[in-house]
Amino acid sequence: MKNLVKVLLFAAIALVLAACGNGDSDNTTGGTSNLEELQETGTVTIGFANEAPYAYEENGELKGAAVDIATAVFAELGIDNVESQLADFGQLIPGVQAGQFDVVTAGMAITPERGENALFSEPEMVYGEGLVVQAGNPHDIYSYEDIANNPDITIVVMEGATEIEFLRQSGVSDDQITTASDIASTFSAVQAGRADATTGTEMTVRMAFDSANTDDLEIVEDFEQPDAEGVPSYGAAAFALENEELRDAYNEALETLKEDGTVQELLEANGFHPETNFPPEEVTVESIISGEHY
Repeated sequence: MKNLVKVLLFAAIALVLAACGNGDSDNTTGGTSNLEELQETGTVTIGFANEAPYAYEENGELKGAAVDIATAVFAELGIDNVESQLADFGQLIPGVQAGQFDVVTAGMAITPERGENALFSEPEMVYGEGLVVQAGNPHDIYSYEDIANNPDITIVVMEGATEIEFLRQSGVSDDQITTASDIASTFSAVQAGRADATTGTEMTVRMAFDSANTDDLEIVEDFEQPDAEGVPSYGAAAFALENEELRDAYNEALETLKEDGTVQELLEANGFHPETNFPPEEVTVESIISGEHY
């Protein structure tokens, strides 16, 4: 009898709780979706890695093309306050999955592998690769294949960057590749002679080279783009896998800003070409993840 009373009591409590809910199965804890929470607070937390010109900090201010695009998109959604959290590039996706931030905006390239661990927005930009070597280019490095053909050459890459896989696809062995936490550290490694070269996206390498202002390094102007899957790369914002509602709302607002020219203007303001660095209409996140445009 006592057990029957307990069962009936628990059933009654369950009915009361169900009646208090709003019946929306897409809502998260507390009956409020992530998007609604952000709109109510007016604040979004963005994870970024210090990589100009995509997302970087300068005098305590968050700047970059990816940041400016994301800020404009969230403003379109009624979320005007952007808070930023700096992380190593390789920790951005784990961070958004763990709820450390709401979105990653670092010009991160969409890849099928990353698509298994994060939800990407539609492409916001397109870019190629760049290479920096010791002054005088003593090893005559003009392509990733040149590195592959000389096992004595070593190259340092930012941890978690797509260039690691591009190098492997070009025949560079793992014992020739070392990693560092950020772009500045890769440049320091080449300057100190701990590596013969470093690579990254063309805009990142060029801006870092200009900022380094040193005669110890040179940028390879006639660098041959790698014939590798994922080149060129398409950068986008990334969200947690379970946050599809927020990603979809972001995409809708992003499309509006593409159509009215805002995205192109923000790319140009950050040193990108408003046409050649703007993703073509036929390239979508789905076509990249599926391998059609990868």
